[in-house]
Amino acid sequence: MQIEQARERVEQLTSQLNEASYQYYVLDRPEISDFEYDKLLRELENLEEAFPELRSPNSPTVRVGGQALSSFEKVTHTVQMGSLQDAFSEQEMLQFDQRVREKLSEFQYVVEPKIDGLSVSLEYRDGEFFRGSTRGDGFIGEDVTANLRTIHSIPLRLRETLPYLEVRGEVYMPREKFLKLVEQQELEEEQPFKNPRNAAAGSLRQKDSKIAAERGLDIFVFNIQQIEGKELSSHKESLDYLTSLGFKTVPQYKLVSNIEQALEEIRRIGDAREQFSFDIDGAVVKIDDFNQRELLGAGAKYPKWAMAFKYPPEEKPTVLKEIEVNVGRTGVLTPVAVFDPILLAGTSVSRAVLHNQDFIDEKDIRIGDTILVRKAGDIIPEVVAVVSHGEQSEPFRLPENCPVCGSPVIHNEDEVAVRCENPECPATRLRNIIHFASRGAMNIEGLGIANVTALVEQGLIQSTADLYSLQKEDLLNLERFADKSAENLINAIQGSKQNPLWRLLFGLGIRNVGQSVAKLLCEKFADINQLMEAKPEDISAIYGVGDVMADNIVKFFQQPKTKELIEKLAQAGVNMKSEQVEKGTALQGLTFVLTGTLPTMTRDQAKALIEAAGGKVTGSVSKKTSYVVAGEEAGSKLTKAQNLGISILKEEQLKELLAK
Repeated sequence: MQIEQARERVEQLTSQLNEASYQYYVLDRPEISDFEYDKLLRELENLEEAFPELRSPNSPTVRVGGQALSSFEKVTHTVQMGSLQDAFSEQEMLQFDQRVREKLSEFQYVVEPKIDGLSVSLEYRDGEFFRGSTRGDGFIGEDVTANLRTIHSIPLRLRETLPYLEVRGEVYMPREKFLKLVEQQELEEEQPFKNPRNAAAGSLRQKDSKIAAERGLDIFVFNIQQIEGKELSSHKESLDYLTSLGFKTVPQYKLVSNIEQALEEIRRIGDAREQFSFDIDGAVVKIDDFNQRELLGAGAKYPKWAMAFKYPPEEKPTVLKEIEVNVGRTGVLTPVAVFDPILLAGTSVSRAVLHNQDFIDEKDIRIGDTILVRKAGDIIPEVVAVVSHGEQSEPFRLPENCPVCGSPVIHNEDEVAVRCENPECPATRLRNIIHFASRGAMNIEGLGIANVTALVEQGLIQSTADLYSLQKEDLLNLERFADKSAENLINAIQGSKQNPLWRLLFGLGIRNVGQSVAKLLCEKFADINQLMEAKPEDISAIYGVGDVMADNIVKFFQQPKTKELIEKLAQAGVNMKSEQVEKGTALQGLTFVLTGTLPTMTRDQAKALIEAAGGKVTGSVSKKTSYVVAGEEAGSKLTKAQNLGISILKEEQLKELLAK
């Protein structure tokens, strides 16, 4: 294909894909199937790869994310992204209306939902999206253009060309996406986000835009900050115009004639909160006419032409009937309050998580108590307080044995959680297998969360050892697999048998044992049998392994279920021997800390070179640190090293030291 033909096809595909995104993500009425969309996108990706000069910064292919950033650039807002004054009662709204009437005799309000998300600025030049930034402090934000480009409802090219346009919107995470993200974080033993707003903020500030693209973020645009090439006189007119440009504007905005109608609309939005697929924390009332806004002006902190009404959290008393103890996929025992059903935010609620023993003790929650319950963020029920204790009630304690498998539970001093660490506990099975197959552990390509879930749900595997008895025919019975993909996965599973022992140790999910500690254990012990027979003092003698960690390792291998699992894995042919690599002595006795970005190697590569030469790499600077190797954007570790008088090395100096 010649370049002119390619250019014409790229433009055609871009137009088709942009229109498809608009129909699907903005209008919610898709005109082509996901299969057709993906097929068009793949064709565009191939053309851009063949003709890189035709790749546009606003190509639909950027929706999947790109290269990771090392930091976010600062952006100065030429128009301040201010905040609104809050009202917490209808009386305060009436007082706001009275202040407006002191200067205006006739006016109209626009009432709209207040989306609970992260405020951003989107800038367009000649109809093309060129920059997006966070609100920050209202005056200076951060450039998050790459992440915003992954949000499908943001038009990368306007449906009408304007010399310049800046709009303000609220990035949010739909509830459905939030719940799936929390489930995934729990499976991967990550700290889950507390609510959709925090999840949206954390996702938008990911330095890797591919991660942001996977999070399913969305946006509602609600204001024009600056515009050239178009005259607009009112807020409703501007929202209507933004809709025509292809933006997903704030939903259900309504023009009303007086404060009584505004209050009626606030109540209606509040009653409809549960019907939305996203979080709102209030409703906003704004003067519609822009000239009248100018006349009203602004105070020291807030504009005088708008007010944000905040919905109070609804709290109701109920009687606590029992406390169930669930075992999560990470093995954590979680107490759950079961109480008489109550109606909160439009839905019936009868259960609430009590988190841990400390939470129960702090609020002195007992079975039979009258408790006060509300919905945190209008999503997750929570127990606020105890109203009164029931007769003859007694303090509640979590059980000493796992309620699912009966194994003794463990309470480590460094955490509040109580957990079951039986590697074959049915409650933790799914998480254990996902971790075992993950890239950092056994690195079984093609065995991600979805495939592991399918295998477990179909009863094909009960433990990690069962992976090695899977046959190609087993996989072909699942919807997710065709002949080639099934063959590839079986080959990947069988290939993992030859992995170094440290990968297996990390994959077993021993509490606090990461890759580094797993490698240290393999340096000390020739095979897994030696490790299983080791005493705590044998393990804690290893530099970098403390007493608590050594105790955890010994307890883990003492469990009958652990021994049974190891035996099954050994019978399947999984490698159980360490690679006893002889180390150099050039850096023996020296301790290094790595910080910042090195010019030609990653920190993992530098760490491997140091350790191969007999040196130690730790994560924190102390008086015992011999050298700090510092790259670009080195932070507090460099400062601390300078204060302690520790020698600072650049990458070249480290290489010279290694060469000696």
